[in-house]
Amino acid sequence: MRRWLLALALAGTATVALGGCVQPHRADGDLIDDWPALPAPRLFVPATDACLPRITAVVQAGTYETVECARSHLAEAVHVGTFTGATAGGTRPEPGSPALRTARAECDQRAREAIGGDWHAARLTLNIALPSVTAWLSGARWYRCDLSETDSIDNTRPVNRVGSLRGALVSDNPLVHRCFDPKLIGNNLNYMAPVLCTEPHRAEFVGVYVERDMSWAVFTRSSQQVHRRCMGLIAAFADVPNNSDLPYRAGSIFYPPSQREWEEGDRGVRCFLWSDDRRLTRSMRGVGPKGLPAI
Repeated sequence: MRRWLLALALAGTATVALGGCVQPHRADGDLIDDWPALPAPRLFVPATDACLPRITAVVQAGTYETVECARSHLAEAVHVGTFTGATAGGTRPEPGSPALRTARAECDQRAREAIGGDWHAARLTLNIALPSVTAWLSGARWYRCDLSETDSIDNTRPVNRVGSLRGALVSDNPLVHRCFDPKLIGNNLNYMAPVLCTEPHRAEFVGVYVERDMSWAVFTRSSQQVHRRCMGLIAAFADVPNNSDLPYRAGSIFYPPSQREWEEGDRGVRCFLWSDDRRLTRSMRGVGPKGLPAI
């Protein structure tokens, strides 16, 4: 380093000699004041109202990418929230933690506002994305709410779509669950084939109920309780009495969240009217006792 500085100094002297009256620039001895101030570092925060070409549980700034919603994409970020309070001062929330359940509740509400209804009632799934552990240690405290279209009620894997989901449930939309013709293997449900309600079918979506205070382990042992809750929705949907005659009018099929979703705080159970002994050719909404007789 000393030799390099010496050579530079000699070169400067030669320049003065050759240039005659040109005065050399003289350093003021301050190596800082001639440099512009660097901007304050800013933490990466993903955008909301953005569509995403891929889905990840952890979002990295270096690989973050969005696309126009008019192009093919796998998810739409409907909200970006912030962890606060004790959560913000601790480690990154893990699945099943109260903080993540609170975040999911916020995501659920924001998703409903974005699409105009309960996303459980349609071929949609809601996921939460978090910053990496490194980003969390650097101060990132956000969480992102990603809404995706799915293939079917049985296959909740996100599929590519074109167009924003905003307002999707405000009007008639093919995403909404309606009538199905269940396919059985023996007495076991294999899958639910969606059909028009004017076509012969044996099942119809009637609504969603929420299990509040129940662990996953207890829920898996409570099929009779779940059945009774769904039967209550069936009675209200078809406008028939919820009494001892109800089991002779219809049965139930229900779809709970996955264990992961349950532990994150999603407790929405989808309920379907099930007609075991006769095929239906219309919707059972509001048909009354004559439209859904006890047999």
